[in-house]
Amino acid sequence: MKASDLLVRCLENEGVRYVFGLPGEENLDVMDSLSRSEQITFVTCRHEQGAAFMANVYGRLSTYPGVCLATLGPGATNLITGVADAQLDRAPLVAITGQAAQDRAFKDSHQYLDVLALFKPVTKWNARIGLPSTLPEVVRKAFRLARLEKPGATHIELPEDVASCDIDAQPMAVRRTTYPVARPESIARAAELLRAASRPVILSGSGVIRRQASEELTEFAERLNLPVITTFMGKGALDYRNPLALPAVGLYSREASLGILGEADLVVAVGYDLVEWSPEVWNPRHEKSILHVDSTAAEVDQSYLPVTEVVGEIGESLKALTVAFGEAAPVWEWTGFASYAYDEVPLLDHSFPVRPQRVVCDLRRALRDEDILISDVGVHKLWLATRFPAARPNTVVIANGLASMGIAVPGAVAAKLVHPDRRVVAVTGDGGFLMNAQELETAKRLKCAFVVVVLVDDRYGVIELNQRRRFGRSFGVAFENPDFAQFAASFGLAGFNVSDTAELLPTILHAMELDLPSIVAVPVDPSRSPASLG
Repeated sequence: MKASDLLVRCLENEGVRYVFGLPGEENLDVMDSLSRSEQITFVTCRHEQGAAFMANVYGRLSTYPGVCLATLGPGATNLITGVADAQLDRAPLVAITGQAAQDRAFKDSHQYLDVLALFKPVTKWNARIGLPSTLPEVVRKAFRLARLEKPGATHIELPEDVASCDIDAQPMAVRRTTYPVARPESIARAAELLRAASRPVILSGSGVIRRQASEELTEFAERLNLPVITTFMGKGALDYRNPLALPAVGLYSREASLGILGEADLVVAVGYDLVEWSPEVWNPRHEKSILHVDSTAAEVDQSYLPVTEVVGEIGESLKALTVAFGEAAPVWEWTGFASYAYDEVPLLDHSFPVRPQRVVCDLRRALRDEDILISDVGVHKLWLATRFPAARPNTVVIANGLASMGIAVPGAVAAKLVHPDRRVVAVTGDGGFLMNAQELETAKRLKCAFVVVVLVDDRYGVIELNQRRRFGRSFGVAFENPDFAQFAASFGLAGFNVSDTAELLPTILHAMELDLPSIVAVPVDPSRSPASLG
């Protein structure tokens, strides 16, 4: 068989169901081999960045590596933003790129770039398949490393002359990895630390959701009566209706607005990743005791020096800590920190353009607990991250590490492929939306029905906010938009321009009933900023 046939067999062996990408001259053999796969659907995207974002969100929601494919040169470079986003958001992803024949690699050549060098800083590992016989090992290693904690992106380069070679080999057996149980002495030390604390707080990160430890976190928090704060990427680890659940934190939170976290003497960091939110923000004087509970050891940071580390499978560690602590729960007066905008007060606000708080409130009313919200990057992300209440893990997808604009529409495509039975809403600003709006055609072709809520304020809002805070004025942030209803119609899709605040919720609910993607354009008040968020 051809090496490209073996590559596809290896992908099938890894359980791959979708490959997101674009065809090119240097991956013709791979495309030919994919065309004969009965297991893998090739999703033809409209831009490689969209393909990488789809693979990114697919990996994040399924926990199995999403796969994206591009050709050499510009095809490969167009993947990089989505691949880097997966790397910093700990989403398992495998990128595959074509390359010129190896007899061109040593000289200047049309479209030839050192793609391995380009991808190295944004991946956990990458390699060129120079010998067809190494292909099964390279593929197995790429998938294994992409999924191992902390998950991330890997990259395989397949030159066109290697792809067309004959090879007699088989895929390697897939062996799933289990994580060790935390050592008993570390559990005992952690229990002592918890007993000695007077104001303990749980800071729950994305690792809790990745390791599917939400139930154990809930039992641990309830047994010990500990309030739980999540990072943006940890939203939904504890049902927002639980009395112990407090607002999510991250990015623009300041020490003065930390609330209960500012009062805590012990922070129980469970599945917390420093890339989610810098510990310098919540521990600037290095005075807080920290208990690190994760599947990997703590990273080195002068503001994050744990007193004790409980390293092992997160769910098992939390079970062990719950048992080791015993029955008596610590008591301190933290309930005063619990009040904030998980209520319906914004429903009384009928001002137009719509205020972001009202958008958040109506979105929560429209979505069921298990439905999925994909947030793009912009001012709206800060409102959704801090104010949108999540009831279940992996129901709010926020790009946080690299924070790439343009992820919402391709992310919604992936979310609908992973969970076709759930309703999906992509929330984006008018800036981020038009960066990858072309993937609406991909969604229509795949019959992926979701709603794109575009918040329209004719500007790059986050940049304007920072310019005004720093210089008292803004520059270079304003632009004009198309009529979004007509824009949707150009794709043969439904589009709605909201002209009154009372129309917002019924319009979203109506759009959710359609069997194709749709756009709901919502004019928002740019004078409302997250500066007032606590």
